[in-house]
Amino acid sequence: MFRFVFFAALLTLCATLSLGQAPPAQARPPLRVGIVGLVHGHVYGFLDQSRHSSEIEIVGVAEPDPHLLAQAAERYGFARALLFSDLEDMIAKTHPQAVLVYTNTYEHRQVVETCARHGVHVMMEKPLAVSLEDALAIQKAAHDAKIHVLVNYETSWYASNHAVYDLVHEGALGDVRKVVVHDGHNGPKEIGVEPEFLAWLTDPKLNGGGALFDFGCYGADLMTWLMDGERPQTVAAVTQQIKPQVYSRVDDEATIILTYPRAQAIVQASWNWPFGRKDMEVYGASGYVITVQRDDIRLRRGGEDSREEQLKAKPVPAPYDNSLSYLRAVIVDGAKEDALSSLDTNVTVTEILDAARRSAQSGKTVRLPASR
Repeated sequence: MFRFVFFAALLTLCATLSLGQAPPAQARPPLRVGIVGLVHGHVYGFLDQSRHSSEIEIVGVAEPDPHLLAQAAERYGFARALLFSDLEDMIAKTHPQAVLVYTNTYEHRQVVETCARHGVHVMMEKPLAVSLEDALAIQKAAHDAKIHVLVNYETSWYASNHAVYDLVHEGALGDVRKVVVHDGHNGPKEIGVEPEFLAWLTDPKLNGGGALFDFGCYGADLMTWLMDGERPQTVAAVTQQIKPQVYSRVDDEATIILTYPRAQAIVQASWNWPFGRKDMEVYGASGYVITVQRDDIRLRRGGEDSREEQLKAKPVPAPYDNSLSYLRAVIVDGAKEDALSSLDTNVTVTEILDAARRSAQSGKTVRLPASR
């Protein structure tokens, strides 16, 4: 009987291989993750869409506000044993491999330093930190503990942005001369973010600023990526309170100008646009490309008689096409970090935002030092 079963199984395997099909792969164990904080509104979109993903297993939720904990437990059916008021306690009892951070930005440093002591990797919602001082402290803690600290931007997964990067690095546009990035919407209060989210977004200590930090970080991240990590020479910024009756403590409009030896970037961040937008224009010596939402680009290159084309961007290859697959691949499989989310890139992003805040306050251009 044993010989018959073995022989039948062997025939099945041979038939499978002969048809060009691989034998079924053994299921990969999910990445054990903890959720840290429930005050960043993106946490609810994440939990609505991804809490049952095969990539992860949520082993704990840490949030000091008991009301928010109870609310999440009721909405998502979290068992009582998964709920913690303290991050240290959650790590000690559930042993996550990584945490996903949904606190205010000011608390990012404390979360990373805590996780570093326990050897737990971190992915946080953008931006990295509220100051260059905090960003450098995060970098030191991560390097000393040999943990990954990754920063999640929605735009990291846009096929259109990756198409722009490829065109730039293939030399298809000539040398980059000017980049213009637009990011924003008509305001967090206007779009109806959660009360706990609005409270810290409009707090200059907890958010670092208003639209300047909330949306300026996207353009700083994309430009640093396109420039292969090069830091700008100068940073100049103008901020305004167009709606002071709504945003009395922080800016709601910001423009940042970055200069490089042979290029310039203009980062426009707004809580005043009539519609949400996240797009980028890159002008080279011989052509330009403009992103159209997530998946399309408008491209023109050649002489004066050339025409603009609208093209579909090719899909971003896995695991660099979504945050959870990417996180698991980096931590478990040893995949290379993407520069958009990397700690080094985002220290530079924070340096730009920190300088932009100082420039807006002083009315002067800030020249960055040759090295940090």
